[in-house]
Amino acid sequence: MIDKLRQRDIKHLWHPYTNITSFEKTDFPIIERARGVYLYEVGGRPLLDGIASWWCVNLGHSHPRLIEAIREQADMLPHVILGGMSHPKAIALAERLAQITPGALNRSFFSCDGASSIEAALKIALQYWDNIGEKKRQRFIGLADGYHGDTLGAVSVGYIDTFHKCFKEVIHPAYQAQSPHCAQCPYEKEPDVCNIECFGSMQALIRSHHSETAAVVVEPLCQGAAGVRIYPEEYLRRLRKLCNEYDLLLIADEIAVGFGRTGYMFACNRAGITPDMMTVGKGMTGGTLPLSAVIVTDTIYDAFREKDGRDRTFYHGHTFGGNPITSAVALTAMSIYEEEKVLENSRPRSVQLETGMRQLGDILENSKVRTMGMIGVIEVNDNSGGVERASRIARRSFELGLFIRPLGRAVYLWPPLTITKEELSQMLSILKTAIEQTI
Repeated sequence: MIDKLRQRDIKHLWHPYTNITSFEKTDFPIIERARGVYLYEVGGRPLLDGIASWWCVNLGHSHPRLIEAIREQADMLPHVILGGMSHPKAIALAERLAQITPGALNRSFFSCDGASSIEAALKIALQYWDNIGEKKRQRFIGLADGYHGDTLGAVSVGYIDTFHKCFKEVIHPAYQAQSPHCAQCPYEKEPDVCNIECFGSMQALIRSHHSETAAVVVEPLCQGAAGVRIYPEEYLRRLRKLCNEYDLLLIADEIAVGFGRTGYMFACNRAGITPDMMTVGKGMTGGTLPLSAVIVTDTIYDAFREKDGRDRTFYHGHTFGGNPITSAVALTAMSIYEEEKVLENSRPRSVQLETGMRQLGDILENSKVRTMGMIGVIEVNDNSGGVERASRIARRSFELGLFIRPLGRAVYLWPPLTITKEELSQMLSILKTAIEQTI
């Protein structure tokens, strides 16, 4: 049965971020069900989900309350547009997001995935300045190796050459500041003596280009696709202060790190800052259905009101943005985070994850290890085999029952927040065995 499914897959299905030639030669897994931290292949083999299915299944697979919320809402109102009308679940969700996000973020514009919410945020920033009469602010500043999605607008502020070089000629690239890559610090600093020297690059860009810049866009505290690069809270605090100084909008892309991943509800909470716009998604529905949002301040929202007879409407939208079913499941997820004390219960696991990953880093000839909340990453150094070793570790882990996807030389765990002590021990044990068997 599984061989026939693979044949049908190869004949008709196009997989994202997948080398077609090598993929078609493998006995790739086909998943038919999932529960908790486990995926189950056709045939029943269990597979630990070490990356929460692309960083979104924060509450584990098939959480019964989420499944029930989907059923109930589907029976009542499966879909209705938000253009010119509303529905109770979207209202309640926007209200809830205003309550739990930092500071004065108060207005939610719903989209369907991370890239589409970034697109909305970029267009909001550009039109905001146009609406208030500052038409020259048409550029963006981001971080080198930042990633914000794969639509052309998102690529313009999150260009990664490996992913996007074919599209370089058709995008309007953002200015890129030096990446705060702590595991490979260009200043050869360790955390206890670091003075965030890498921030100087961002500071210089803002000072040189602030008058033409609409917004600064960053992934707060962790650059995911760049190789899960975790960086200090102080970087964000300095950035917020500098944006205030030069009257720049700050967009925090919390698609991946929001909803408890860093040990706080949002990475911006951890750093103690409030952006002007925040994009959220992935964990907002507990990873069950596609929904995202850009959440903005009233100051930004009010700039889109008609004024002096001028139409300042935001002509942008998505068919399924704020869909009743996705809104209902997101509301239920918000309740689960709070009522089941997901963040509090995950904190002992974050300590366990840090301890385990540091032990594995030692085995890999003192490869650099960075952890934050329920994110743990080892950058396999060249002495231990670098990129090729990381790939072999992932393949062996899969054979042993753990699914991970390395990013270059970065081997990381990003499990569901609801993982138990025993399940995390099993993940770490499999990873240890894979490391030892790929020397």
